[in-house]
Amino acid sequence: MREAGRVVARTLDLLAGALAPGLPTKELDRLARSEIKALGARPSFLGYLGYPAVICVSVNDEIVHGIPGDRVVKEGDLVSIDAGAVVDGFHGDAAVTLIVGETTPERRALVDATRKSLELGIEAARPGNRVGDVSAAIEGYIEQLGYGLVREYVGHGIGRKLHEPPQVPNYGPAGQGPVLRVGMTIAIEPMVNLGDWKTRTLDDEWTVVTLDGSPSAHFEHTVAITAGGPEVLTVP
Repeated sequence: MREAGRVVARTLDLLAGALAPGLPTKELDRLARSEIKALGARPSFLGYLGYPAVICVSVNDEIVHGIPGDRVVKEGDLVSIDAGAVVDGFHGDAAVTLIVGETTPERRALVDATRKSLELGIEAARPGNRVGDVSAAIEGYIEQLGYGLVREYVGHGIGRKLHEPPQVPNYGPAGQGPVLRVGMTIAIEPMVNLGDWKTRTLDDEWTVVTLDGSPSAHFEHTVAITAGGPEVLTVP
């Protein structure tokens, strides 16, 4: 899984370097497809439940599962990229929200807060803790800032399958849920809106957007529970 995570991390780094105003989102998908193949892996998302692309690219009010296409990104856009790869039967999964050029202070603060909430969730992913401790760490930080914390979509276990038990919500009380044990691997992924937390799905039956049209941010890492604490697998 470390190798799958490394592939995902390198792919996201490549896409972050390529992102610029005027770039069609389908070009990000083309680059990801090429990089994952070059690294000896295969994409986790392509064909998953019929999904038609290698990565998800969600722009501004799109929260998750945006399908890359002809849309051109603009200065100030928030672009969330979610990528997954399989190596030797094991999956890695991560996401990042990138800012195209300069944006408003409110949007930048949203991105920073979402990234920080993921870090706090990871810190709580220690053996002997429960899934609810991860959830509470994320919710406690985001709620005090007044953002909307998405509830319909959650993190998940990961390993030989892209999505495995347990579910890892981004909200809920501490001390609840399955115990985190050494050897478990989970994907932690807070999704945070500048407005309300409620969502809707577009007619393509994939793209999830904020109900009120507010911008959203999404960060994710695949994390192993080890005796020494959480180990993030989706970093270079």
